[in-house]
Amino acid sequence: MTGARERFKELNEAKANFDRLYAAPDPREYYRVLYGLDYIVPDLARPIFRALIAAREADLRRRVRVLDLGCSYGVNAALARFPFDLARLAQRYAGPEMQGLATSTLIDLDRHYFRSWPRLTDAQFIGLDASRPAIDYATAVGLLDYGVATDLEHHEPTATESEILSGVDLIVSTGCVGYVTRRTFRHLLDRAHPGDPPWVASFVLRMFSYQEIADLLARHGLVTEKLEGITFIQRRFHSEDELRSVVANLEGQGVDPSGKEADGLYHAELYVSRPEAVVRDMPLTSVLSITSGASRPFGRRFRFVDGGSVKLVP
Repeated sequence: MTGARERFKELNEAKANFDRLYAAPDPREYYRVLYGLDYIVPDLARPIFRALIAAREADLRRRVRVLDLGCSYGVNAALARFPFDLARLAQRYAGPEMQGLATSTLIDLDRHYFRSWPRLTDAQFIGLDASRPAIDYATAVGLLDYGVATDLEHHEPTATESEILSGVDLIVSTGCVGYVTRRTFRHLLDRAHPGDPPWVASFVLRMFSYQEIADLLARHGLVTEKLEGITFIQRRFHSEDELRSVVANLEGQGVDPSGKEADGLYHAELYVSRPEAVVRDMPLTSVLSITSGASRPFGRRFRFVDGGSVKLVP
């Protein structure tokens, strides 16, 4: 386990560091910077998470508890719950009328804003993230029903945190694997319904191995399927250095970046883990309808061209 964490740490050093975004008391800078890099994986995950929530509800015949692992400011909960996309949120926070507002004022406005939309699901959303400001914002405006601000890689959950995290029915994530390992998942699975572990849906950048987590899930009775032949764009690379480092890491693992990362875009793969009986009776392709995002127009990005040189292209 220590080896996996160290390897993930090494791979993360290739990525641009956005820690400062999650230290802000509200998401204005988060949307400005990440959406400015064509961060779209939450949009691509939106129909998948909605479909899995509906399938889990049909399976359990009751309201489900969804845990968003690495939830930041509650974006996945917002997109699953309400009929809008990431662009609408980014435009909202980029508006000139939103600049200069106190965070307390923005929270009041956002609370009313989200309440004004019809809900597409009655699922309960729980957020887990190491950022206290992000958790506090998402719970204050009503995107999360409960939030837990902790780092389960390095800390045992408290009694209160354990109670909140217990009995979840579906765990989702759109990029936290690589920052978290099987240690975090072990804490969550240890608090699952006895005999009824949560389904797990993880979007994982291709530079990170999911094998150790899948092995842990298997010991809890979950079969992990990777959606073969399909990748999901996360965002553009922040810089030429980030592109070069990630491509070098992929090639070092024997993963071909041609047509994907070499074209200037992070790509993730989808892993879904469910009990064997569910996998047999409800094939993944009967649950999910997929849009990859590859046809989306992107901003200027770094990509490899002939001869191995890097070019900034429109």
